[in-house]
Amino acid sequence: MIQRFPTPDLLSDAVARHVIACAGESIQARGRFTVALSGGTTPKRSYERLATREFADLIDWERTHVLWSDERCVPPDDPQSNYRMAKEALLDRVPIPTEQIHRVRGEDQPERAAAQYERELRGLLQGSLSSPAERSETSHSAQIDLVLLGLGEDGHTASLFPGQATVHENTRWVMATLAPDGKLWRITLTPVIINAARNVTFVVSGASKAGRLRQLIEGPFDPDTLPAQAIQPDQGRLTYMVDDAAFAAIPDPEPQSSSRAKRGI
Repeated sequence: MIQRFPTPDLLSDAVARHVIACAGESIQARGRFTVALSGGTTPKRSYERLATREFADLIDWERTHVLWSDERCVPPDDPQSNYRMAKEALLDRVPIPTEQIHRVRGEDQPERAAAQYERELRGLLQGSLSSPAERSETSHSAQIDLVLLGLGEDGHTASLFPGQATVHENTRWVMATLAPDGKLWRITLTPVIINAARNVTFVVSGASKAGRLRQLIEGPFDPDTLPAQAIQPDQGRLTYMVDDAAFAAIPDPEPQSSSRAKRGI
């Protein structure tokens, strides 16, 4: 599903409302809401909207668990930290219990941080499952309710970068990966756990993303070049929330003939 909005501000507002809707649906159905946040300017505006009096009371924060789709390997107070951005924009301003904020320990050694974060996620998502058989399955049992993702100009999403093994991972939920510039390690959710989510939402803004967005939706399937194409939820809902500038390269608002459309978008 593609949802299109005229301006970045209207997109940010719509994303905030989308989070609220997913939270209400999840809490009503299962008693809690798990959401994996992304970094970026547009999500930040959405988080700030969620923290306003108008929106904050529409989510039951006592039943909400916050995760991250990826994180840079920096301390939590570093300006590059996705955790710090979400904390300042949203989490410090709403009544969410501290123990329900599940941050990546970016200050630790990358492989250790990835392993620790996977253990934490498995405990959170699989801890309430009743049998070993259930706990051995990823799809249909251990599911994040909503994963928010961006789209990089190089086609990456989360920290799944072109040409890297993370795109093809089929066992681990979390991996450490070195950014393409070779300067900074990152921790990322893998397609294994992202594709098991109940809702996966790409938030894309700006003319610089227009060509990549068209490739993602209409182009041939090539996740080594365009890692965002590896995100194909098993049974969950896949939504693209975009502004007009990002949508500008797509001539048909409902590209039913595209290869991606044939895969259920």
